[in-house]
Amino acid sequence: MPGGPVHEDDLVVVSHLSPRAPGQSEEVYLGHLLVEPRRHAAGLADLTDEEAGHMGRWNSAAARALRDVAGAEHVYAAVVGDQVPHLHVHLLPRYPGTPRQYWWTSVDEWPEAPRGGEEAVGELVERLSLSFKIRASNATRT
Repeated sequence: MPGGPVHEDDLVVVSHLSPRAPGQSEEVYLGHLLVEPRRHAAGLADLTDEEAGHMGRWNSAAARALRDVAGAEHVYAAVVGDQVPHLHVHLLPRYPGTPRQYWWTSVDEWPEAPRGGEEAVGELVERLSLSFKIRASNATRT
């Protein structure tokens, strides 16, 4: 993955969609994050309570990071699971200026949507990861 994980702990990994992923082009929609359990779980109902807690926490933290760091005005979340039988929560930011006809399932189809290759993904991952570290540091002080 370009830039490595955005965040990870013993139960969950947060990463950016990779241009190297099957079916992707050299440029991907910037900010398309995946939150997934380390252990195989086909869907939400297959998570342990502890995994579900971590998934919820990191989905929320990732959405805040997309808002605060990447400038998203809204973050969509979806679990599809039709192609890969492993739980991935897809987080898709909607950026300011996105025309209404591209909201929700078409947000990444807007011709002016921010896209980038491995270098741009790596830079965004670095900035998002720093946001997670700052939040974690602040949380341990309170």
